[in-house]
Amino acid sequence: MKAIWLDDEVRLHTDLPVPSPATGEALVRVRLAGVCSTDLALLDGYYPFRGVLGHEFVGEIAAAPDAPERIGARVVGTINLSCGHCSECRACRPNHCLRRAVLGIKQHDGAFAEFLCLPLGNLHRVPETVPDTAAVFTEPLAAALQIPQQVHIKPSQRVLVVGAGRLGQLIARVLALTGAELDVVARHAHQRQRLDGIATRCLGESEVAAGGYDLVVEASGAPGGFALARQALRPRGTLCLKSTYRGEVAVDLSSLVVDEIRVLGSRCGPFPAALRLLERQQVDPTPLIDARLPLSEGVQALQRAAEPGVLKVLLDCR
Repeated sequence: MKAIWLDDEVRLHTDLPVPSPATGEALVRVRLAGVCSTDLALLDGYYPFRGVLGHEFVGEIAAAPDAPERIGARVVGTINLSCGHCSECRACRPNHCLRRAVLGIKQHDGAFAEFLCLPLGNLHRVPETVPDTAAVFTEPLAAALQIPQQVHIKPSQRVLVVGAGRLGQLIARVLALTGAELDVVARHAHQRQRLDGIATRCLGESEVAAGGYDLVVEASGAPGGFALARQALRPRGTLCLKSTYRGEVAVDLSSLVVDEIRVLGSRCGPFPAALRLLERQQVDPTPLIDARLPLSEGVQALQRAAEPGVLKVLLDCR
């Protein structure tokens, strides 16, 4: 099968074997896959991964030895593969499994391929009315939904999202549904244009009021974004971190103590809720698509996704 493989460099392989599903797994024929900022970070050495890249996808079950009735179902998949036996799994926190593998990120081949394997429990059926071009956003949309899952956001609150890239755009669309006053730090005109009618205001960094927000979500991926987010918080506000940073970030811990700031890490989120939003058309992610290329041009797709101003690039894997 064809797949985009990362080791010392990223390349197209055309003769990889089709994976065989283990007990409790399904073989999924990938239809569309999305390029994420994490994929680009892996190319830059963010984490030492070797294998098939990609973790955002929509596909159809091609084989399922333990559940043949599910063959043909159109599905998306959660990315964490848990052991089911460690202390975190037993405490119903499988996303934090001590032995977890992560699709296309850690110890498990990913979605930039014609086929992938995942446990049946990771796979969620896509509603018939949701097109592939929307369903492929389920994983990052679920990550955005993890914020209101963790924080009760009131309509009377002021909320700031720092960063209007791939994930920041989805976060803004989710938080706009809360009714809160929503500002987004968006540097570029193309980012602001895609937030029209969603954000209350799009701001430049110099326009952010110090201490003006109840909740700030940092989604820029840059140390400067963290500093701006911290500056924007009022005392006893909540700082939600959606970025993973390469290297260390300087933090004034004393100011967090004095201002009684709540710092919250936020990662993967609820797929059923994301699929409901897509089915009800409460969130439309498709305006974020900038390019769609065949899997055979996957290396070029990654290069395209890394260009300034580009948001979502899709790979057609059929």
